Amino acid sequence: MVSAGLEILGLSLCVIGSLLVMVSCGLPMWKVTAFIEANIVVAQTIWDGLWMSCVVQSTGQMQCKVHDSVLALTHDLQAARALTIISSVMGVLGLMVVIAGAQCTNCIRAEYVKARVVNSGGIIYIISGLFVLVPLCWMANNIISDFYNPQVPASKKREIGAALYIGWAASALLLIGGALLCCSCPSSGNSGYSVKYSPTKRTTQNGDYDKRNYV
Repeated sequence: MVSAGLEILGLSLCVIGSLLVMVSCGLPMWKVTAFIEANIVVAQTIWDGLWMSCVVQSTGQMQCKVHDSVLALTHDLQAARALTIISSVMGVLGLMVVIAGAQCTNCIRAEYVKARVVNSGGIIYIISGLFVLVPLCWMANNIISDFYNPQVPASKKREIGAALYIGWAASALLLIGGALLCCSCPSSGNSGYSVKYSPTKRTTQNGDYDKRNYV
């Protein structure tokens, strides 16, 4: 029961984390306009994402433009694109692996093999969490470095957007859920022993037990 509970909890966290990775990948709010110095009241707010850049007017109107060229992007955006997509694919792959080896399914009969399959799914989710964590930290480091760089104009400085925070939460859920799946091993106390029954004692014609039963 404890092992099944860990599997359900770990898989739930990993599924939520994978969904948040996909949401973070699609949101354009990786970098947002920094309101510093005299740039407090502005007519527009700029969002920079992995796939598009958006300009939000003070009237509420928003215009987005998809990035024309992949090669024209910065190295952190290119790496973030690749790693977040790989992380999303690994999340779907990990889900199929864990379901195949879960205790509530009959895809695999042997309990030992099922436990190893679930552990493999947990490792996949941990790697998925690490893949999405790398571009998030890289992007945040570049944003902070440019923010405190005096050579960067104030109009070019950006702040950490909501997509990065969602990605960090997704990475934490993937790492925790993957660790729970790696720890969900069924107890081996009843797996290596079989119950043996002694044969029924025979009786003689006069109703007494045969003496050979006591030899």
